[in-house]
Amino acid sequence: MRHTLPLAPQFYVTAPQSCPYLEGRRERKLFTALQGDHASTLNDSLSKQGFRRSQNVLYRPSCSDCNACLSARIRVADFAPSKSQRRTLKRNASLTREARSPWATEEQYALFRDYLDSRHADGGMADMDVFEFAAMIEETPVRSRVVEYRDGDNAGRLAAVCLTDVLDDGLSMVYSFFRPDAARRSLGSHVILDHVEIAREAGLPYVYLGYWVPGSSKMGYKAGYAALEVYLGGAWQPLKDPDAFESETHPLSVEPIAEQVARLSLPDTRATDD
Repeated sequence: MRHTLPLAPQFYVTAPQSCPYLEGRRERKLFTALQGDHASTLNDSLSKQGFRRSQNVLYRPSCSDCNACLSARIRVADFAPSKSQRRTLKRNASLTREARSPWATEEQYALFRDYLDSRHADGGMADMDVFEFAAMIEETPVRSRVVEYRDGDNAGRLAAVCLTDVLDDGLSMVYSFFRPDAARRSLGSHVILDHVEIAREAGLPYVYLGYWVPGSSKMGYKAGYAALEVYLGGAWQPLKDPDAFESETHPLSVEPIAEQVARLSLPDTRATDD
């Protein structure tokens, strides 16, 4: 008779640093390692509780006096594109899509560098070299895909890329980048809209978009998608009025780290042989 008890994941907190989204605020993350035989189960469980994956780490904002970052996801069954989003789909109708294994290419990296240099030259990823890029794409202990979009009328030129995790209840858009010289085409929006369609075809109920940050010009666009939910107060709730959300900055507005960890619902990974 053999009984294997689960090893509970250990959680840690990063040192505070400047917030990339809201000026004058400090960022801190709660994180845990994503590894072992039950990595996918843990990723599924914590993604439903506001966590995101970065390589072999799961993290969630846990700032000491701010709770502005809200995990966001689209309810696929209730989503309908807006008039402008339908125009975006029409403008990009010639794009072809291919879901590939998570393997980095020089072509992807060249597009990634063009995107960063144009859109995020002062961001935290600005200095990523080709080896770090390959690690971002390839170091995944869960079911991931690289979704490539190519121009059907331009010799198959790579137009956009999205690193996507396949969860048990949806698609998680880990990171996407696209041609910065085609602003009129709204390629970033097209990638989101197409992921909603991929999830619909696969019978998956959600598309996870990462964090929506009220007051942030970088992240505010996510509120423009219908059937959006945000994770707040330990539960998912519809985003009815984006302007009604205000980021709290009082030091008592955020629970202590120990309480946050205690409230997490962790998967039961026990294996028992009799």
